[in-house]
Amino acid sequence: MAGMATHVITGAGSGIGAAVARRLHARGDDLVLHARDAGRAKELAAEFPGARTLVGDLADPDRLSWAFSHQSLPDRVDSLLHIAGVVDLGKVGDLTPKTWHHQLNVNLVAPAELTRHFLPQLRAARGHVIFVNSGAGLNAHAEWSAYAASKHGLKALADSLRHEEHAHGVRVTSVYPGRTASPMQAKVHQQEGREYDPEQWIDPESVATTILMALDLPRDAEVNDLTVRPGR
Repeated sequence: MAGMATHVITGAGSGIGAAVARRLHARGDDLVLHARDAGRAKELAAEFPGARTLVGDLADPDRLSWAFSHQSLPDRVDSLLHIAGVVDLGKVGDLTPKTWHHQLNVNLVAPAELTRHFLPQLRAARGHVIFVNSGAGLNAHAEWSAYAASKHGLKALADSLRHEEHAHGVRVTSVYPGRTASPMQAKVHQQEGREYDPEQWIDPESVATTILMALDLPRDAEVNDLTVRPGR
């Protein structure tokens, strides 16, 4: 994407999202950073001078439309990057509807709702929607049912969107990172009762490199699915 592209990013506060936001900010692109509340928005605005913020709770997708109607949305959107996510492990026999709803809302329903909101701008710009999925979006292991279900659903959302929007020139990419050194990974290890060593896992910067590659690819090609595994 040459020149001042505008990117709407969720999850820019840490991990992969922060790495992607730093790269795009450094090259002079316009950023619209999603935050769950005004306090978080203020922190992101301080971290990325010149970036705009968009406030709304992904855990409550029913209210995103109302939240956005009280803010000015960008006129132009070249890419929508769904990078925010939550994880809570547990056996099917133990997980409550509350835990299921929280992960499905943040990881699946909110990305669908955000995409719906920005589709007119994305079509106008012949833009790009990138879903940062997970290895769990392709395989579900013990104690990962709710998270994996939300990510399997995210794959379905991306695949359907790709077919629907191809004629409008909108590109859709799913990225499936393996375990990445981030606050989320530290939480997973805690829930698994294991020692966390970030050196064992993918650096968020490496995943950011693959996301920018997909974004910057010439218009004659589209990366549909990209699996990124730990190289160590």
